[in-house]
Amino acid sequence: MENISDVIIIGSGPAGYTAAIYATRGDLQTVVLAGQTPGGQLMTTTDVENFPGFPEGILGPELMEKFKQQAERFGAAVKYESVQNIEIGAEKIFKVKTESGIYETRSVIVATGASAKWLGLESETRLRGKGVSACATCDGFFFKGKKVAVVGGGDSAMEEANYLTKFAEQVYILARGEQNKLRASKIMQQRALSNPKIKFFYNTEVKEILGDDKVSGVKIVDKKTNDISDLKVDGVFVAIGHNPNTTFLKGIVDMDEKGYIKIYDGSRTSQSGIFVGGDVADYHYRQAITAAGMGCRAAMDAINYLDQKS
Repeated sequence: MENISDVIIIGSGPAGYTAAIYATRGDLQTVVLAGQTPGGQLMTTTDVENFPGFPEGILGPELMEKFKQQAERFGAAVKYESVQNIEIGAEKIFKVKTESGIYETRSVIVATGASAKWLGLESETRLRGKGVSACATCDGFFFKGKKVAVVGGGDSAMEEANYLTKFAEQVYILARGEQNKLRASKIMQQRALSNPKIKFFYNTEVKEILGDDKVSGVKIVDKKTNDISDLKVDGVFVAIGHNPNTTFLKGIVDMDEKGYIKIYDGSRTSQSGIFVGGDVADYHYRQAITAAGMGCRAAMDAINYLDQKS
């Protein structure tokens, strides 16, 4: 039994590493399965200015490195492996399978986050973090007095656009759908339509994001006329949704229709011994600080769960 850890944390963003800090300080033998590209969405964020304790701001990758160092300081073992599936063995021992083998543990914390859906453009990838973002509340502050475009036609796009008007001089919504046929709810559309800083482009598809070292505009096409034009903007916010990273958990825990893990009490899932924290269960806030708080809660619930079993 000595090779069985007390807790395995799947994911290495703010939720995962915070859970590791609390779990190890709670005297749990802790393994973090960080994935092949560790650090979560903050690894693609340049300046983080809304995380407490860093009044001058900090680079996203630098912040995540500090999270990792703190977790390792207290004894967490970080493995750069991705989880393929989880099985429940005898005596409620979880078998977590990765590409290199199987890890056994008495409890699991899932903190795999959610991945933003992107347009799939080369220019989008190249300029990510240089004017291209998927989070207005994270990056809107950097566009004070500037012009930005929001790509999308759902509630998320309307919400992002309205939020960005707090900072930007002009917000363009680039929607593929026709007027009055957008996916967004009527009330969200009306809020955006009534905002004098927002202008809609319907039947519009983004062909390319322009710029070398930073965004300078977008090349768009009118799907009805096939007319191509350039729109000058300083930032592009892609708001076409997120995909929670939960495919490996199908049949293990309850999820909603979008694939987000359901929480029933604190951080507990439908499967006893499996806990959850961060964006993998939170499609509303999606902030580093809320994810970290959820990671703390998951670790404390795991500690309590194991105490009651012993």
